[in-house]
Amino acid sequence: MQRLGMARPVRDTSETLKLPDDEPTSITFRSPTPADGATMWTLTRDAGGLDLNSPYAYLLAGHHFGSTSIVAEAGDGDLAGFVFAYSPPDEPDTVFVWQVITNPRFRGAGVGRRMLHEVIDRARTRGITTMTATVTPSNDASKALFSAVARDLGVDYGERPCFGQELFPGDGEHEPEDEVRVGPFG
Repeated sequence: MQRLGMARPVRDTSETLKLPDDEPTSITFRSPTPADGATMWTLTRDAGGLDLNSPYAYLLAGHHFGSTSIVAEAGDGDLAGFVFAYSPPDEPDTVFVWQVITNPRFRGAGVGRRMLHEVIDRARTRGITTMTATVTPSNDASKALFSAVARDLGVDYGERPCFGQELFPGDGEHEPEDEVRVGPFG
């Protein structure tokens, strides 16, 4: 019996990816668990340039958002990356991507793109038709990633202002966040 608040288990998928050094490695895409939280937090901290959430947020990724989030685990047990995602309460047909993190060792192997496809594949089974995220205007890599996924699927990609710089604390250190939208996908 599933405990209240626990994410439904989702089937794992595996494939072999070629790393930038031409070393093939097996990657398993699975739902995160709370036990992944500390590694997810550390990977985000070490990636640099990303907003680091509290360690508790990454525990919640595995506890409450396991059916919408993904971890990519290499055959050697190393975390190749993760996507922290959820369905906003007022938008049940949408999956919102909070963070996409790829371990530097696995960058250039398509892990981020593959994880987003996995999020979409799993979301489709629950009737979700759109993926959204917020991205700073200077984050060309993230925009290119979401745009590439839209192209892969043959669906629309769009951007629009979402959170203005004035909404963030501090003296303008945080850029505004624009919403990117992929879909609808069927």
